[in-house]
Amino acid sequence: MSKNVLAVHDISCIGRCSLTVALPIISSFGVETRLLPTALLSTHTGGFTGFTYLDLTDEMRKILEAWEPLKLSFDSIYSGFMASAEQIDVLKGIIREYKTKKNVSVVDPVMADNGELYGVFDADFVKKMAELIPFADVLTPNITEACLLTDTAYREVQDAEFIAELIGKLREKGAKSVVLTGVTYVAGEVGIAVSEENAEIKTYFARQISGSYHGTGDVFGSVLTAKLVAGEELFEAAKTAVAFVIESIKATPETADKRYGVEFEQVLASKKF
Repeated sequence: MSKNVLAVHDISCIGRCSLTVALPIISSFGVETRLLPTALLSTHTGGFTGFTYLDLTDEMRKILEAWEPLKLSFDSIYSGFMASAEQIDVLKGIIREYKTKKNVSVVDPVMADNGELYGVFDADFVKKMAELIPFADVLTPNITEACLLTDTAYREVQDAEFIAELIGKLREKGAKSVVLTGVTYVAGEVGIAVSEENAEIKTYFARQISGSYHGTGDVFGSVLTAKLVAGEELFEAAKTAVAFVIESIKATPETADKRYGVEFEQVLASKKF
C-alpha cells in the first residue's frame, strides 16, 4: 500500500504554489496526496492585485466531519498557508486527531518573507501561528518567519551564532526539528540550517540565483515532506529539496514573469529526482 500525505494548503488557481505545487510534486515521488484546502484564490497574493479570496474554514470542518466514519490515517500531515487565525485551531485539532508515533507533521508557518509580513496578516496572526510550533515534528520557517515567531530583529545576512540563537528560541517555544530556509552567511550563497532534537545544527549552501521566485518555499516543503515519508533522514531530505528548487529555477526562463512561479514541471519531466 502506498504512503500518503494530508496537505493542508490553499488553492491558488493561478501562480504555482500551495496545492498546485504540492499535489504534483508529492505524487511524483510515489506518495498519495490527500487534500484539505484552506482557501480558494484566483491567484496567489504575491504581486497580483484584484484577486478573489474565499476562506474555507467552514468547509474544512464539514470535510473533517465527513471523514470521521472513514477511519483515515496519514503518513504525514503537511500544512502551509492558513487563511485565518481560526484555521490554526482547526489544524491543531487535525494534528491531535491524526498524529501518531509513526507519522510526521510538517508545519510551514507561511506568513512572511524578505523581512516583511504578508499584507493579509497582522501581529495577532503571528502570535496565533506561534501556537503551532509544539505541534510540528518538523518546522520549516524561512528566516523572516523564524524572526517573527521569536520576536527577533530580522537580518538579511546571518552568521552561525545568530542562527543558533534563532533555533534556540524556537526550541524554547516547543520546536522539535527545525529546517530554516533562506539562510545567508555570505553574499551569493543561500541555503538551509537543519537542527534535529538534541543534535548539532547542520548547514547546506548553494549558489544563489538572482531574482525573486514565488512558490519556491512550497516546492521545497513538498519535496522535503515526500522524502521524509519515503524514510529519508531529515538533513538529506532537506538537501534534496534545495537541489530540486535550484533545478526548478534553472528550468524557468529568465524572461518569464516570476509571479507565475518556477517551472518545476520540467524537473519532474527530467526524472532527475
